[in-house]
Amino acid sequence: MNILYRLTQNTFRECVREPVFYLLQLVGLVLIGILPMFSMFVFREQIKLVVDSAMATTMVLGLIAAALCSSHTITREMRNGTVLLLLSKPVPRYTFIVAKLIGVTMALTVFTFSFLAAAFVAIMIARDQFQLDFSAMAFYYGILALCMAFAGVLNYLKNVPFTSASIFLLAVALPIFAVVLFAVRGAPDDEGFIPPLQFLSALVLLFPAIWIMGAISAALATRFGIVANLTACSVLFFLGLVSKYVSSRWLGGGVAGDLISALLPNWQYFWMADALASHTQIPLKYLAWALVYTLIYCGFWSVWAMALFHEREVAKDAIN
Repeated sequence: MNILYRLTQNTFRECVREPVFYLLQLVGLVLIGILPMFSMFVFREQIKLVVDSAMATTMVLGLIAAALCSSHTITREMRNGTVLLLLSKPVPRYTFIVAKLIGVTMALTVFTFSFLAAAFVAIMIARDQFQLDFSAMAFYYGILALCMAFAGVLNYLKNVPFTSASIFLLAVALPIFAVVLFAVRGAPDDEGFIPPLQFLSALVLLFPAIWIMGAISAALATRFGIVANLTACSVLFFLGLVSKYVSSRWLGGGVAGDLISALLPNWQYFWMADALASHTQIPLKYLAWALVYTLIYCGFWSVWAMALFHEREVAKDAIN
């Protein structure tokens, strides 16, 4: 158990210290902050525009972050000989894979959490159709700059890694700012505004979607490099978006269609933008079943990851 904890901790640290991981997070947060500017081009649909765009940004960048984290912590370690060194000690192969899966999932959770807080701030900025809250937007980008500045100070004085410090500061500061902004501004008298609890219920479902992406990319990282991994994950992501169409139209339903529909991840289970637009309350029962689906699907890909890594010749990779 101590070995599993140490490997998980190291995996999580490696992910959040990766500059590309931080760059993806920063780009996503900047893009979400800009989304309210586009709400001036729609009529009474500004909240829906921000929500749809923020959720899409989270899903796409989460897919890229999952592939990068898995490739960085699994594929690269197999090539530089780190895995060979670990396996020479009493570290079972399944322990190594499980630790990598948990560590990558933890990093993706922090990644997604920051995006969801930023999405709520963007909704508060765009809550008025005819007047954006530019003061809140200024505070939002000021928090981004302040977190980076404070992380730079910590790096200079305490030798704390800049990327991980900035990521953790953003994960703490943005939710606090979102809560304070809602407490100060309050909910507007607008039928298009989404109640916070309803909004959070929908965004919580993005966590399982990103976790599934992490499990898939971790399994593929045992065999593929970063480019092939990202390509395969992108194909599965696209097929998962149209899984019902593929199973019913291409395969004509039946046993083959049901099998393909079960194997492909159905991202529609986690996309609640339409429910938010129609102000449909998401029941807790649905959240529970979505979590069960996620556990089963992640378990399936985790078993595949352990099976693929068990037959992998790591010594050959290390020599090459």
